[in-house]
Amino acid sequence: MPHGTEEQRCPHEAVQAATELHGPVVLHPISDRRGSAVWRAVGPKGIAAVKVGFGDAAPITAREAAVLDRMRLPWYRAAHGDADDAHWIVTEWFTGPSTHEAFASVRDGVGDLRSAYRAAVDLCRSVAGLHERGWVHADLQPEHAIHTTTGVRLIDMSWSWRTGFPPSHQFKGGVPHLLAPELAASIEAGVRPVTPSPAAEVYALAGVLWTCATGRWPLDYNWAGIRPHAIGAAGLRQAISTGSIPLDSDRPWPELQHVLEEVLLAPASERPTAAQLTDMIVYRALL
Repeated sequence: MPHGTEEQRCPHEAVQAATELHGPVVLHPISDRRGSAVWRAVGPKGIAAVKVGFGDAAPITAREAAVLDRMRLPWYRAAHGDADDAHWIVTEWFTGPSTHEAFASVRDGVGDLRSAYRAAVDLCRSVAGLHERGWVHADLQPEHAIHTTTGVRLIDMSWSWRTGFPPSHQFKGGVPHLLAPELAASIEAGVRPVTPSPAAEVYALAGVLWTCATGRWPLDYNWAGIRPHAIGAAGLRQAISTGSIPLDSDRPWPELQHVLEEVLLAPASERPTAAQLTDMIVYRALL
């Protein structure tokens, strides 16, 4: 959590921006890691999200602000600015479960798949919509989508890119466990900047849904004799780049996982689009 009080750590300018949205706010710390802190700013008129990048993380937060400015998504009324060695962003707070939370009943073996099914379809449609507008999120993770009553809201867009707004040279590929083999290979070959394609993102999308359903990463590292923590990110990317690690055998939701398996095992040239994956789930994993 942030050092000192929330108000001392959060730049005054960011607090003022949140106050302009929702009146005098009380800050509740949510996370603070790798130089990036997030607060939930609660005011009499509503709730804002305040994100601040400090030091080396400031340019990354500034890039996310630039992404939001260019995307022009109606639900992202973003204010942002600099303060000392920090960059801050203030947006509306999105209320709802993450995709990981929406799949809790599947992982717990309760058998209530309907809400998870809706979450899977909604997430795929959201990613498809992003791709149709020429954007790649580039860092899809189980917690990087919030399922609100008015639709999915993708968050943590620091590494997003499109033609005309190139990828960041600071980006290292995100979570290795969700990297498509061809992307892992290009990273290990030294290709920079790291540029996830829509096809590589569909692999990550399928991997996110697999992980949300099972609580485990998609690949069976035990079968391959791999200890991820022992070999580190570079060693893991090298192993994934071979495309030879089988999928994990846990199948709590076989109808959905059969669809995801096709995506995760397909070469990049034969991988479906996000829109096609949506249809595959709708018609083949239908409850």
